[in-house]
Amino acid sequence: MDFLYDATTNDLRKRLTDFMDECVYPAEEAFEAQAEESGWRVPPLMEDLKGEARTRGLWNLFLPGERGAGLTNLQYAPLAEIMGRSPRIAPTATNCAAPDTGNMELLASFGADWQRKEWLEPLLAGEIRSAFAMTEPDVASSDATNISTAIVRDGGEYVINGRKWFASGAMNPNCKIFIVMGKTDPAAPSHRQQSMVLVPRDTPGLTVRRGMRVFGYTDGDHGGHAELLFEDVRVPVDNLVGEEGGGFAIAQARLGPGRIHHCMRLIGIAERAVEMMCRRSLARTTFGRPVAQQGVVQDWIAESRVRIEQLRLLVLKTAWLMDTVGNRGAHTEIQAIKIATPREVEWILDKAIQVHGAGGVSQEFPLAGLWAHARSLRLADGPDEVHKRSLAYRELKKYMIPEA
Repeated sequence: MDFLYDATTNDLRKRLTDFMDECVYPAEEAFEAQAEESGWRVPPLMEDLKGEARTRGLWNLFLPGERGAGLTNLQYAPLAEIMGRSPRIAPTATNCAAPDTGNMELLASFGADWQRKEWLEPLLAGEIRSAFAMTEPDVASSDATNISTAIVRDGGEYVINGRKWFASGAMNPNCKIFIVMGKTDPAAPSHRQQSMVLVPRDTPGLTVRRGMRVFGYTDGDHGGHAELLFEDVRVPVDNLVGEEGGGFAIAQARLGPGRIHHCMRLIGIAERAVEMMCRRSLARTTFGRPVAQQGVVQDWIAESRVRIEQLRLLVLKTAWLMDTVGNRGAHTEIQAIKIATPREVEWILDKAIQVHGAGGVSQEFPLAGLWAHARSLRLADGPDEVHKRSLAYRELKKYMIPEA
């Protein structure tokens, strides 16, 4: 693994940093003001930022191949880190925000030609948004085989009945398509019972019941989360993504890149938190000397730097492995970063909040919202405990005695 960024990556890092300095950071205050007024709607200034990003060639950086920027995971990682410094604005402005990124990857890999034309192309153009509906309120969705929403074939149609919640992206008024996971064959083996279907927003029987807040935040900047009700929702059989019974495997394929993208952005969040912690501690005096001279604060700053460097190396190694041996070959590392990164970044943000005092938990600074985001990622794309369980089994398996 080469620790130096190649010429393409360095060029994009420079252009993206300029975009952040010239357009994103200056827009943060106005964005937050508009967000308070907009509720679940994306603040209006986002469209201007999207146009500027596209003009600068900073568009669909996450997606490899001809449809995207053609970058590897290793090339994309430092770019996602830069965008992570302003996670409410930069990923959406560059069309690199969840859940659309995962949905676009899913459609690019598993969608039929007509599905790509009707839904992937406008998503790539930033003309529409999408939602991903997997988690359910009535079952422990950390075990995806528990999913109970019924998808029953009736002639040339599928009939969908069930409840979902925390359907990411669903509160965005421009969300036009839902990717829904449910059970098509409850009698099949546990990992072959699920399928995914495309449900347009205006399909009769689909009700967006309410927005789900995350620690009190709407997450409206990326489309928000919603509780959904499916009551005899009918879609053509052609709306099936991939094959019947392939939903579980497709979900894992979708969530793998999403997990590393979240971790890449979290590194940027941590870097910004340390920067804010240093500036604040140097500007404030307590007990007759700058806060920065307090031993406990110096310990927090030093620990934060060590943790960031460790996390970055693990994230870059994971990205490199995904590029060289594929997602399956990087399975252990993907789980490791998914466990470690949100946890450690949450710790760093907690210390930055402490240094900021009352301001740290207020709307005066972005720290409270960043903490809520990091904490929620210990649940999103699989909770810590599920990843630890799987990772431990993979380690134990090396030493298990084969049965005779």
